Amino acid sequence: MSWQIGTVIWINGPVVRVRGSRQVSMLELVEVGDEHLVGEVIGLEGDIITIQVYEETSGMRPGAPVYGTGMPLSVELGPGLLRSIFDGIQRPLPVMEMHTGSFIGRGVHLTPLYRKDRWSFTPQVKAGDTITGGAILGTVPETQALTHRVMAPPEIEGTLTWVAPAGEYTIDEPIARLRTKNGEQELTMLQRWPVRRPRPYRSRLAPAEPLVTGQRVLDTFFPLAKGGAAAIPGGFGAGKTVTQHQIAKWSDAQVVIYIGCGERGNEMTEVLQEFPELVDPRSGRPLMERTVLIANTSNMPVAAREASIYTGITIAEYYRDMGYHVALMADSTSRWAEALREISGRLEEMPAEEGYPAYLAARLAEFYERAGYVETLNGQLGSVSVIGAVSPPGGDFSEPVTQHTKRFIRCFWALDKALASARHFPSVNWLESYSEYVDDVAGWWREQVGRDWQTMRAQAMEILTEESRLQRIVKLVGPDALPDEQRLILETARLLREGFLQQSALDEVDTYSPLQKQIRMLELILHFHQRAQRIIKRGALIVVIHDLPVVTDMMRMKTLVANDQLEKLDDIRKAIDEQMDQLETEYR
Repeated sequence: MSWQIGTVIWINGPVVRVRGSRQVSMLELVEVGDEHLVGEVIGLEGDIITIQVYEETSGMRPGAPVYGTGMPLSVELGPGLLRSIFDGIQRPLPVMEMHTGSFIGRGVHLTPLYRKDRWSFTPQVKAGDTITGGAILGTVPETQALTHRVMAPPEIEGTLTWVAPAGEYTIDEPIARLRTKNGEQELTMLQRWPVRRPRPYRSRLAPAEPLVTGQRVLDTFFPLAKGGAAAIPGGFGAGKTVTQHQIAKWSDAQVVIYIGCGERGNEMTEVLQEFPELVDPRSGRPLMERTVLIANTSNMPVAAREASIYTGITIAEYYRDMGYHVALMADSTSRWAEALREISGRLEEMPAEEGYPAYLAARLAEFYERAGYVETLNGQLGSVSVIGAVSPPGGDFSEPVTQHTKRFIRCFWALDKALASARHFPSVNWLESYSEYVDDVAGWWREQVGRDWQTMRAQAMEILTEESRLQRIVKLVGPDALPDEQRLILETARLLREGFLQQSALDEVDTYSPLQKQIRMLELILHFHQRAQRIIKRGALIVVIHDLPVVTDMMRMKTLVANDQLEKLDDIRKAIDEQMDQLETEYR
């Protein structure tokens, strides 16, 4: 239901000014023009209302009516979210295509969740129970991969007077009645929540468990904790999107939210075509059964790009509140920041660095702060891990979006265009990247993997850092000028780079590496280095070490050793010891 609140007096792209009612609220959802284009109030000054419109405004004229709704921009939450593809303001794209064709029409009003589907509801409460916000009322098998826990809205409490028996219901049919201090209230499986307002939880917990991605450079060297925030900055072609796809497919998150925010249409088309065909390696079912896609390409209205981030994070928080671990991919926050810049320019606000608005840092903080590992209102443990891609122009990490993002994240996976050009993927630069979660997850590694991961990681990083210093000398005088002890550093670093850090997303075995395989591979390379150090001190030449047959085995173990045949790594260690023992007898 809506009512007229004023008329348009000024139009500048997606920004519209309206003269009208003083009863309008900040961030209220409005409908603009005879086509009822979706918009949001972003400024109030006397009887002048400033609105950002989430649809194309071409053809609109001053004098067009504007209608208020009395509610903020919100998302619908309930069974049916998974497997869905939405635009930035949660309109279902497949349904829109049926109504308007391949190009989105203006003023199309569709409910995000289908009202006629019937869901099999099993109650978990009974009449007479006293409940508070967030309580689990029952369960629905939303997909074969995930059970949807139907929750009471966060801000209610009271005594249940009636609970629907087990059976099939639509999302807007009552499943319970609650007696509150304001009277009796019906509860359904459908909730609405304002996108710009974080959903409440009982307490925030310190991150202590890594988000296992199966990508060696991330898990072993730069881990992200569940409930943490990470950024993937990189220039064009550095591999941001493929890296996020790998994390979406292989991470141990239970729900994946993928936001294509302002990316090129052809790249987003690949995502929309590939994701429904991907097979979930854990269940053998389609990956879409635990995925929500939000697509807002670069040729879609710029204001909706700004809203898409909030739509995605609100859906992520909803599944977190059920007690699930959610991974949210935002590709890319740079395009989102560009939308802020464009709207700010049309509002004639004073620009800050490189034309971005002065509140860029505050908006980035609002987004990344909604990540977290929490105890939910119903006592479950859930998390939202946020992984935001950043696309700095020319790969310049000193630009404002990258620099401000670094203030609010604790995991920085810097992609290197030079590594990508050398076909080294993932092209994560091990010297520029960092993770502040290393100490937080070290205890989990000790308990679950049973090896001193932190010490081995530090040793490997020391070798890679020393190699970087030696390479500067090599460029001046060549490798032959170095003593064999230093040339061994270069050899071990080569094993680490090509045999461990480099990982093929297209190889059937190498696309995913379990933690036990990762740590044992690293252990083998460091064991080789320690044995070689002893032999070189006895006078052996680095050439002899380089030509050992086991070096080739270590370079190829990532693809030759299947994830369920890790005993073959014991054979490689045995070969290292045998060949090193042979050399030790020769250089006594």
